[in-house]
Amino acid sequence: MTAPGPSDTSAKSAPDAAGAGPAPASPPAPPAPAPAPPALPPEDALAAAKKEAAANYDRYLRAVADLENYRRRVAREKDELRHAAAAGLLQHLLPVLDNLQLAVAAAQQDAAAGKIAAGVAMVQEQFRGVLERHGLKELKPLGQKFDPHQHESLSHQASATVPEEHVLQVVRTGYTLHGKLVRPASVVLSSGPDKEAAG
Repeated sequence: MTAPGPSDTSAKSAPDAAGAGPAPASPPAPPAPAPAPPALPPEDALAAAKKEAAANYDRYLRAVADLENYRRRVAREKDELRHAAAAGLLQHLLPVLDNLQLAVAAAQQDAAAGKIAAGVAMVQEQFRGVLERHGLKELKPLGQKFDPHQHESLSHQASATVPEEHVLQVVRTGYTLHGKLVRPASVVLSSGPDKEAAG
């Protein structure tokens, strides 16, 4: 048996020298797709689609109703804020209107001041008209039954013509703004016929 020659040794060691180590691993295989759900019969699929459509329509109607309620609430709050701001301003303007009314009444007592009284009365009416266009309304309780929600009683006075607990005289005019009371009317109430005089 002959020993291997130099050529045999070099042939066996050549692959070891040329190799770069172990071969790289192959990438992992992608996961298998999930199995498709079993197909529903056409009748069941149609019923499920109708049910989903009804649920979606119900959610749509609720969303529309919520939006409409939100719009109404915002508009109501906006009106309330505007009315509150206007009421605050009117609280300062009403004494001016009262003074104009007193000036007219005083000027009418003097025959020489007739023209002045007429001019002040025109200013008063113009001022009142501007306030009325912005929602101010004058209370006219004369002869009406006393209403504690709109009237402020100052005193009682006997009267043969005005029924008891009805407004006999208006001392200070009351006003409402857009239906809400701004200032009650200060009034004198009738206590009915004078019982001492009648007796």
